[in-house]
Amino acid sequence: MARLNVNGKVREHQAEPDTPLLWVLREQLGMTGTKYGCGIAQCGSCTVHLDGQPVRSCVLPVSAVQPAQKITTIEGLSAHGDHPLQKAWVNLDVPQCGYCQSGMLMAAAALLKKTPQPTDADIDREITNICRCGTFNRVRAAIKAAAGGKTAGLDIVHVVRRPA
Repeated sequence: MARLNVNGKVREHQAEPDTPLLWVLREQLGMTGTKYGCGIAQCGSCTVHLDGQPVRSCVLPVSAVQPAQKITTIEGLSAHGDHPLQKAWVNLDVPQCGYCQSGMLMAAAALLKKTPQPTDADIDREITNICRCGTFNRVRAAIKAAAGGKTAGLDIVHVVRRPA
């Protein structure tokens, strides 16, 4: 039995050492917010934080994670879904299909922790996740909104919401 520190709780698993962290999180620990996209660390749907740094969990063997290291998944980003990024994502209607968004949020949270007032260049450099729906302009605006900055022409107060 091996242990992982996930979202502040020590969790046990019985995965083989070469099992990607993604599958341990999803299949054994029930953290299904982290998504499988490409399996080769390119799309970013599987992004989680390991000791505060974004990592692509689809290629990280669980044996590479030490029990003392802290893993944060989208479920652990905030207790009530009220992280500034989550609020900005909702206010700006960022997701369309939503599949990539948990990884996108985790990458954005790591960016804001490292660079609290990111420029467009910072966002372009750090947010390498792929969104097939093409919501990149809204992602950029939401990151800036969460940082308290201008939203590249999108004012949170004036965004028109789609009818329910």
